[in-house]
Amino acid sequence: MNTYQGRRKQKSKSDKLVNLIAGSLLLAQTFFGGSSVLAQNKGNDYSYSDLLQGIETGNVERIMIDPSTNTAKVYLQGGDEKKPEKVTLFYQNTELIRKIREKGVDFVVDSSAKNTTAIINGIQLGILLMLILGLFLLIKRSASGAAGAMNFGKSRAKFQMEASTGIGFNDVAGIEEAKEELQEVVVFLKNPEKFTAIGARIPRGVLLYGPPGTGKTLLAKAIAGEAQVPFFSISGSEFVEMFVGVGASRVRDLFRKAKESAPCIVFIDEIDAVGRQRGAGIGGGNDEREQTLNQLLTEMDGFEGNTGIIVIAATNRPDVLDSALLRPGRFDRQVIVDYPDLEGRLGILEVHAANKKIAPEVSLRVIAQRTIGFTGADLANLLNEAAILTARYRKEAITMIEVNNAIDRIIAGLEGRAVIDGKQKTMTAYHEIGHAIVAHFLPENDPVEKVTVMPRGKSLGSTWFLPDEEQGLETRSKLLADVSTTLGGRAAEEVVFGYDEIDSGAENDIEQLTFRVRQMVKEWGMSDLGQFNIEDGEYSQDLASKIDVEVSKIIFACYDKAKQIIQDNRPLVDHLVDILLEKETIDGDQFRKIVEQYSPKLTKSPVLTK
Repeated sequence: MNTYQGRRKQKSKSDKLVNLIAGSLLLAQTFFGGSSVLAQNKGNDYSYSDLLQGIETGNVERIMIDPSTNTAKVYLQGGDEKKPEKVTLFYQNTELIRKIREKGVDFVVDSSAKNTTAIINGIQLGILLMLILGLFLLIKRSASGAAGAMNFGKSRAKFQMEASTGIGFNDVAGIEEAKEELQEVVVFLKNPEKFTAIGARIPRGVLLYGPPGTGKTLLAKAIAGEAQVPFFSISGSEFVEMFVGVGASRVRDLFRKAKESAPCIVFIDEIDAVGRQRGAGIGGGNDEREQTLNQLLTEMDGFEGNTGIIVIAATNRPDVLDSALLRPGRFDRQVIVDYPDLEGRLGILEVHAANKKIAPEVSLRVIAQRTIGFTGADLANLLNEAAILTARYRKEAITMIEVNNAIDRIIAGLEGRAVIDGKQKTMTAYHEIGHAIVAHFLPENDPVEKVTVMPRGKSLGSTWFLPDEEQGLETRSKLLADVSTTLGGRAAEEVVFGYDEIDSGAENDIEQLTFRVRQMVKEWGMSDLGQFNIEDGEYSQDLASKIDVEVSKIIFACYDKAKQIIQDNRPLVDHLVDILLEKETIDGDQFRKIVEQYSPKLTKSPVLTK
């Protein structure tokens, strides 16, 4: 159907071209053929009888006769040579010729038909050349389409004979375990005899999987840069087309080229586009994508071995890959590239900070502590945003101000206009100070990093914390302290303004803590219901009611603890709010200094256990 429509469109274009040429010829013939008629019908003041009389009296000096139009140009004695008189002649002009000869008038017969014919011939020749050119272009397009069809099944992989990617293992930080696994692959490629001498087999493939932005593609480039072997790179989506057999043909062509260049590396990014579990397609799984996958399985470990070819693939979704693709002999090694830990983030920041002007007082370790959950791509973007802000502020080096603003911008969104003085800003200040005070007086919480009433994104204010160590296994006391801290904002509103004046600003806080507490009850066994996991939809209505009771009990206990802390430290809360309204932002060190100076004898509240 697609081919027929394509031919019909080409035919339609050809018909239009022929019609245009024919119309042009008809127009030209009509114009030039009818010119004599127009000339004949045009009115003229100098008549045929005037011409005869002028010849008789000697007033006519010269006559030019045009037999093609049957007209004459008459040049009179003393007249304007540039504007002769025009006379329409009869078809039989014996009397005129006789008088001309008798009087000896100079006359010339000059036909304009040859000039008109030359013009028409020129136009026709031009149209013929246009027709030939159009036919040539149509033939060329058809030939290129045929050539494209012949190359349709060719591999679209990008090839580098010597993979000088400019990236080595020294440029990759934060994923040391993955680097160690892949360094062996480089040794395999550089010195395979070291392993084959003792019977070791070179691995067929390495699957890199993990969250987006953790450095999977960067690792593949580093392997190619370290090994300095031919490097083929392609995306999984480039194998699959709507035409049957194209993907399998491209797989065959890719591995044929790889065999010619072995030892080499074949890197397939986003392999889940072609390697998904079979049997889920249309018609019982007999679709183009699955045929492509079958060919890939055969090439990696079929009847013919691919000695010296190592396939490296990357994906964010290893759970959807076909089991045959993951078995030994195909992807022998599966390397997880996960979020970097504290030391990993520090290493990544050091790599990306090497080419940036950073002030000496900037601590990369502090930045690493504040960026839990950031990937390598996030950290690179963070320093780039800080550099952009530095250039905007016309500073010579990046300072912690730009870094903190960049972190806040990435996490919370763009900074908005400060709220004008009024009840809304005051309530926001009490809300944020409530978070900070409750966190400070519960020893299990992370230290306060910053409190601000500057709007960012949808939030009118925010409180940041700086974890002392990596978030791993969390204790029940730590989780309860987090819930109390999250409720500290709403508790401050109720203590200061009363229950009827609480607002909707705690919506996100309540949503987060409810989810966390339900996890404690249903998944982690941290309630009186017992030590078991309760799956959604697999429990009775009676058990659901008990779960709700346990969740409510924990939240109410944490809320009471938060209100008690606010009430016990109300003068300090008011003092901090006054400072926050004035400065709009209080950093962590300043916050702790104010608390120690204002209430040096205050003791921390006991640990919350219920």
